[in-house]
Amino acid sequence: MSWGTELWDQFDSLEKHTQWGIDVLEKYIKFVKDRAEIELSYAKQLRNLSKKYQPKKNSKEEEEYRYSSTRAFLATLNEMNDYAGQREVISENMTSLIIGELTRYVQELKQERKSHFHDGRKAQQHVETCWKQLEATKRRFERDCKEADRAQQYFEKMDADINVTKADVEKARQQAQLRHQLAEDSKAEYSSTLQKFNSEQHDHYYTHIPNIFQKIQEMEERRIVRIGESMKTFAEIDRQVIPIIGKCLDEITKAAESVDHKNDSQMVIEAFKSGFEPPGDVDFEDFTQPMKRTVSETSLSNSRADGKYEPKFGGKSKGKLWPFIKKNKGAGPEDFSNLPPEQRRKKLQQKVDELNKDIQKEIDQRDALTKMKDVFIKNPQMGDAASVDHRLSELEQNIEKLRLEVQKFEGWLAEVEGRLPARSEQARRQSRLYEAQNTSAENSCAQDRESSPDGSYTEEQSQEAEMKLSATDFDDEFDDEEPLPTIGTCKALYPFEGQNEGTVSVAEGEMLYVIEEDKGDGWTRIRRNEDEEGYVPTSYIEVYLDKNAKGAMTYI
Repeated sequence: MSWGTELWDQFDSLEKHTQWGIDVLEKYIKFVKDRAEIELSYAKQLRNLSKKYQPKKNSKEEEEYRYSSTRAFLATLNEMNDYAGQREVISENMTSLIIGELTRYVQELKQERKSHFHDGRKAQQHVETCWKQLEATKRRFERDCKEADRAQQYFEKMDADINVTKADVEKARQQAQLRHQLAEDSKAEYSSTLQKFNSEQHDHYYTHIPNIFQKIQEMEERRIVRIGESMKTFAEIDRQVIPIIGKCLDEITKAAESVDHKNDSQMVIEAFKSGFEPPGDVDFEDFTQPMKRTVSETSLSNSRADGKYEPKFGGKSKGKLWPFIKKNKGAGPEDFSNLPPEQRRKKLQQKVDELNKDIQKEIDQRDALTKMKDVFIKNPQMGDAASVDHRLSELEQNIEKLRLEVQKFEGWLAEVEGRLPARSEQARRQSRLYEAQNTSAENSCAQDRESSPDGSYTEEQSQEAEMKLSATDFDDEFDDEEPLPTIGTCKALYPFEGQNEGTVSVAEGEMLYVIEEDKGDGWTRIRRNEDEEGYVPTSYIEVYLDKNAKGAMTYI
């Protein structure tokens, strides 16, 4: 099966077919190029998607990734990033192994095709030229034969005419012979040209054209093989990344299987556990006893009697994690005393660990500079040893400061964990606050008198003024506030151990002053004497508000 023998007369058809083959190859190149662009765009979108859902550094969102479910999600994001990398590999390999190679091959194919069909046209032109020569010699032979016949007829006519001179007859005879000779010469030339044409035509259709068409056939078959190999490469490029993609998917599955709901639940406990005990049972209040003071309008226990009481202690506060935090303040106290015990312990431990890491960094820098200084001392040409003394001094000072900070936080941590007796913050600040307020004692008393509805000054108000002067500020956030006036009294229903800073221990049955009502967070601020005030759980006390006191409210 050869195009040279089977398609010897289909030169134009083969020219169109081979051009169509090149168009198909270029179309396939464009298809692969579009696929590579899609893969690249897909990879870019996957990377952006992974980046979009990555936790922001040094943010609360990053802390949430300690749970197994969120860690599995983070692993999924990372694996999707690797998955995107494999799509980029597909795009790169298609560009280099298919698009680049086929583009160069198409250029070579066009040049080869052009050369073969140029040779074919040249052969056709040669045959056509030979045919024209044959036709010319044939026409000349035909013309010479006709002229020879006319010359012979004219001679015979002249020879038969008795009136024609002998000289004219001889002349006609010579002309007839000349024409016969020309006809013979034309015949011989025509015969030679015919033989030459037949030979050239035979060579054209049985040698030249078959060879040219065979080369064109081979060229076209190479094109077909090449596009088939490219399609195979197209599939192999995808197949090569399947193991890695499968590994990415396996890692995602592994991360999903690592989700531990029990461990996550335990981490929630560790994250939000306050360390407090829930309140005890509420005692029955016997209103049939006439000696007991009526509390229908002045006690918080009314709401309990009406069936509307809901335990607040230990419940979720309105926007607060601890009753001593004020929203309008800045950062919390340095010792995290505004947090519940368990959370405070974790924060202090975290701070100690961070400081120890900082100390180690400074020590590493100091050691490195010390070695450099020793090298400078042994080899002065390498540098001045005195040039690092200033930096070494700074590092020593930084290390000492950090160690003092560690000791400070470890002391607070020891207090929280019960390894050391808790030191009263009130005792530390009492003398300083007294000195700061001693000069304004008279003004405070005057303000207290003005705050009374009838403008009178009572001994009780004088006592409150003294309590204002000597009251301690249990938290840094209240250093700049005026001591609060009493708005009522309360009775401790249960004993409460105020082990945390800002709280006050009370004994069952103890009578205390109320200076700030429950703001919805389950805590009431009370004052025992001139030197001690703080918070106690609202559910542990029975409150009697004074209607005439400033800021007092009546509970119905």
